[in-house]
Amino acid sequence: MTGTATATAAEAVLAAVHDLAPAIGRRAARIERARRLPADLLDELHRAGCFRMLRPPGHGGLGVAVPEAMRVYEALAAADASVGWTVMIGSAAWCDLVGLPRAAFDALFAGRPDAVVGGTINPCGRAERVEGGYRVSGRWPFASGCEHSDWLFGNCVEEVGDEQRMRIVVLAPGDVTIQDTWTVSGLAGTGSHHFRAEEVLVPAERSFDLFTAEPCLDEPIARIPPPALPALCIASTALGVAGGALAEIRDVATGKVPLLASAALAANPLFQYQLATADTDLRAARALLHAEAADAWTTASARAPLTLDQRARIRSAAVWATTRAAAVVDFAYHAGGGGALYATSPLQRRLRDVHAITQHFVVRPDTMTTAGAVLAGQEITAPIF
Repeated sequence: MTGTATATAAEAVLAAVHDLAPAIGRRAARIERARRLPADLLDELHRAGCFRMLRPPGHGGLGVAVPEAMRVYEALAAADASVGWTVMIGSAAWCDLVGLPRAAFDALFAGRPDAVVGGTINPCGRAERVEGGYRVSGRWPFASGCEHSDWLFGNCVEEVGDEQRMRIVVLAPGDVTIQDTWTVSGLAGTGSHHFRAEEVLVPAERSFDLFTAEPCLDEPIARIPPPALPALCIASTALGVAGGALAEIRDVATGKVPLLASAALAANPLFQYQLATADTDLRAARALLHAEAADAWTTASARAPLTLDQRARIRSAAVWATTRAAAVVDFAYHAGGGGALYATSPLQRRLRDVHAITQHFVVRPDTMTTAGAVLAGQEITAPIF
């Protein structure tokens, strides 16, 4: 697929998402109560191409560039954070499996261009080498979208002599038991339950060493290493939540007259100052994040490896953008006053959702220290950065 064709595909997906957004927003409270996306909405998202947009054309995907996919995540998260997050994970998590042998990777998606991948890098399993593969047991948390995933992966500790290695294993839904654990404050509609495997035999070709495997695909997206790629995607989801919160508070401000005030909140000079500041912060965060994404995509498309400095700037930009997004939502929530407390107000849900995003390990604040060490020319000990 040519660059023009992939750009057209990206525009089509984004247009479809914009069409879906109003209905998604109206269903946000129900999605949160259900703690998962409804089947009919998943079908609509599939038809829009959301779950195959990043996959290469050779595997039935649309080959959309990462910066364009980030706009899709942001648009969906502006309607509802749980929908944006679920699509973000479901459309991008297959990238965590490019360390598989090529034939095994191809088999996962043969005839299934919309196959959804879920899982976790948290090493909560054990893999024992046996004849034919690995005997795997474990219990993995935070598996967003696991109830509708076609494949699940888990990170396992493998004992090799005196060493411990990290081995990713790919499991079919029938191999695992999903445990209903996702009763949480934010991103409640993502169905990010635990899943458990007991003594499952995983073929050796459906596993790989997390730190030594080389990508089996010669594609730009496979050249953006984790956790830089998920950091870009997660931060864009946070920006979408913030954009939705700003739209909501602008609507509220036109009709809300604060206690003892003589005019609507929109006429208040302090609110006007804070709104302009929040809007500027959001636009600045978006501009920085997309600049880093564009630079990474250009480098990856040229078949060049991302330098450690580039990765440090991606990681720090993602942390900063997520932090700014949370601050924007904080402003909108506080400006909403007492009315924002009610469960019927989208502002309180956006507050909980964006702060759930800030808890993810790829955008945690101490990432800035590691990024700063890289930029200062110091050696770092992080195994993945």
